[in-house]
Amino acid sequence: MATETERLTTAIEEMNAHLKNASGFLQAIKSMVGEVVVYMKDAESEVPEKMRRFIMYMHDVHDVMNMYSEQGHVVPDYILREAERCDDRYRHLLKEGNTDLGWIERVRADMSKQAGNRWDHSRLLPTEKGHRG
Repeated sequence: MATETERLTTAIEEMNAHLKNASGFLQAIKSMVGEVVVYMKDAESEVPEKMRRFIMYMHDVHDVMNMYSEQGHVVPDYILREAERCDDRYRHLLKEGNTDLGWIERVRADMSKQAGNRWDHSRLLPTEKGHRG
């Protein structure tokens, strides 16, 4: 029969084994979360998450409007008002993005450095005098 000391030693060894397993799982999770964060930051270097989510919402409102129209129904006023609000907010977000060092301006500056563009992105960048082209 095992003594109290042997039982405690066995229990501690089992707990250590469980902790080692948990530690391995936590390391794997930490690594995966770190990888996801890198992907998110890379994606946000082009379009901020705030803008992406807003555009998705605005698109959903547009889809709801189409849902009524496709069935021959008049789009309710409360949906039209929300579409109007989205239109104004979208312009606000674009204006913020186009301010000095805003996210759109940073992307536009990077794009103007790339060869083979179909469009001239540098024309909308600030000039030395501070005016846009």
